[in-house]
Amino acid sequence: MLRERGFVVGAGRRGTRVAPRPALRAPGPGGSPPPAPARADLSIGLADPALLPPIAAALARVDLDAKLRVSRLEAADPDLLDAARTGFEADGVRSDALAVVSGAMDGVERVLGAHLRPGDRAIVEDPCYPPIRDVLLALGLVPIPVAVDDSGLIPDLFAAALHRGAQAVVTVPRAQNPLGAAVDEQRAGELRALLAAHADVLIVEDDHASLVAGAPFRSLADSSWPRWAVIRALSKILHPDLRVALVAGDATTIARVEGRQALGPRWVSHILQATAAELLLDAGFDEVVTHARHVYAARREALIGALADHGVPAHGRSGLNVWVPLREEAPVARALLDEGWLVSAGELYRFASGPGIRVTTATLDVADAPEVAAVIAAIEHAGRSRRAY
Repeated sequence: MLRERGFVVGAGRRGTRVAPRPALRAPGPGGSPPPAPARADLSIGLADPALLPPIAAALARVDLDAKLRVSRLEAADPDLLDAARTGFEADGVRSDALAVVSGAMDGVERVLGAHLRPGDRAIVEDPCYPPIRDVLLALGLVPIPVAVDDSGLIPDLFAAALHRGAQAVVTVPRAQNPLGAAVDEQRAGELRALLAAHADVLIVEDDHASLVAGAPFRSLADSSWPRWAVIRALSKILHPDLRVALVAGDATTIARVEGRQALGPRWVSHILQATAAELLLDAGFDEVVTHARHVYAARREALIGALADHGVPAHGRSGLNVWVPLREEAPVARALLDEGWLVSAGELYRFASGPGIRVTTATLDVADAPEVAAVIAAIEHAGRSRRAY
């Protein structure tokens, strides 16, 4: 009974343990925001506003009288579903069952809640985007961390986690946050082969950066997989305040997501849905996202290259961030802040992986990359020779 209510979890030979529960994050105080660093905030992890399409023009084109008819509110915007279907099918993702939710983490939580119960185990990446871990813990689920490299989940560790009785895997197939990993076809095939003996596992893929990730989409779920979902938020390609995400999945999963949604918020605002559809279907949208994808890649590569010039390896095959493994996080983060660069210490993202920092390169000026790299290298190399990572 305690396990079913999420109070305790089984730990194998270590016995039964009290389940971990996260402290819920309280909203920050109102009033003025805290002072910004002198140079730039490279910790926030959001898209560059200058690379997003203009929202005002799209909103002005929305026929609100038509979109806000009360009789149609409980159904998703048909134009948005058409745009979603086109995007999913272009990447070989089945799109016969679709849902619209309020952002990527809302989608992850709803999909997990559709199938799992407290005490169930879910594979997550290590290092991992902190809200994913928090969602698992808030649902009473037990995270099984699996290390990632530049190509995603490491197969032998993934196999071991599956044999530990995982009921789900939550993965970011490209633009992995914070490492920037991107699953290639070889790794996807290896992971699919391992999953073949575990057909009851729920696969949840958070493709949050989608069109601006800078790498092709590779799924762990083949066309016949029974329980799966691919979630694509629009915050990185349209605007962070458009709290809209598109979910493709098997019919049962999508039905359960929509059924539970109907008991709470009932639907995502049709003003948001219609605005998102206008932006996605605009004739100039492809040009906007192509330009953004190239700029983000250039900024990642500028920092990775500058660090390599100093003998400091870094990761960032895709996405908006670069992960820099370090001996110690705090001295480097402090030195960068002293020079006006705010970055994220890696402790928030790690389970058992080594220390590091996450640098959001989405807004990093290419010309500033050598200076940021020099500060990191000066602290990392100070005092003793660097060991291999």
